[in-house]
Amino acid sequence: MKRLRLAFLGSRGIPARYGGFETLMEELAPRLVHLGFEVTVYCRTRYTSSDCTQYKGVHLIRLPSLYTKYTETPVHTALSCLHALARRYDAALLVNGANALFVPLLRMTGTPVALNVDGIEKKRAKWGPLGRLVYSISERLAVALPTVIITDAKVIEDHYRKRYGADSTVISYGVEPHPLPPGETLSRLGIEPRKYFLYVSRFEPENNPHRVVEAYRAVSGDFPLVMVGDAPYAKAFISNFKTAADPRVMFPGAIYGDGYRELLSNAYAFIQATEVGGTHPALVEAMGYGNCLLVNDTPENREVAGDTALYFRVPEPVTLSAQLNRLLQSPGEAEAFAKRSAERALMLFSWKTVSTQYAELFRTLADRGEKR
Repeated sequence: MKRLRLAFLGSRGIPARYGGFETLMEELAPRLVHLGFEVTVYCRTRYTSSDCTQYKGVHLIRLPSLYTKYTETPVHTALSCLHALARRYDAALLVNGANALFVPLLRMTGTPVALNVDGIEKKRAKWGPLGRLVYSISERLAVALPTVIITDAKVIEDHYRKRYGADSTVISYGVEPHPLPPGETLSRLGIEPRKYFLYVSRFEPENNPHRVVEAYRAVSGDFPLVMVGDAPYAKAFISNFKTAADPRVMFPGAIYGDGYRELLSNAYAFIQATEVGGTHPALVEAMGYGNCLLVNDTPENREVAGDTALYFRVPEPVTLSAQLNRLLQSPGEAEAFAKRSAERALMLFSWKTVSTQYAELFRTLADRGEKR
């Protein structure tokens, strides 16, 4: 059987050092190699070191970009698509709805393209009028230009169907937990297992780190709140809520790999405060690692966590404060919720299943390309 050649484009690259799309590619690409595909991931020079040309059997191609808030993604994606033209891949995965504009470059040589659109990006608070306009136009291009659209949640699938009459293939994220005992990361931060609350996300307005910090002021006790994350283009926003933070709040920056897994493995509870997007990888991972979940009440988050979480409303920080105080008074309840979230993750979110779904999709796309 022919070994199909796949290109993954549009992310910052792997190993993951940023967000959800990077996590998707880091987890998915090596599994597809194991399933018999040849996979190339296009990476940005700022995020992947120059001596890193392969990762777990995946080929890495590093290309530059223009590193500003509005140009980093489109410039790198354009260069990646132009580079891919000469390589004639059997199928391509392009991520981020804003990259829909570049689909025709890949399809010039007959390469079928799957576009993972993520959430409803035009709703993100970090974008000004120009950014929202770009994403609004991109949504319309996304339903016309790719061979297939991938959505990661039923809520996002419904949005594209109701607004544009467009079908999509729903493929979620996965988790393969590898719990770690307390170790170097907890020791370095000076925190004890099961005696801290954990928040993990990019520090951007729609992820509400500022509201989590605000809510924590009304929480009793001495458990620290560990706020893991950062964002390259939000320094003023981040500085404002850090300055106003309660002394019990810790800001260790972005943490990846074993350090991240160690924190997930030993938290008392995990706070998910996102309000835009589909299935959030951090939430799925927190579930898989058996965390008690406190989750912002949105349709997307309820689709993922179901009845295994305690919910709050980010516009009303007092609702998060109340849930945190409730858990501090009820460790048995926290443990019960943690067990239920792990069981739900095991049942619904498996990287093996996700990889199989993508493999089937790419084989179908490659077959379409051959018949052109």
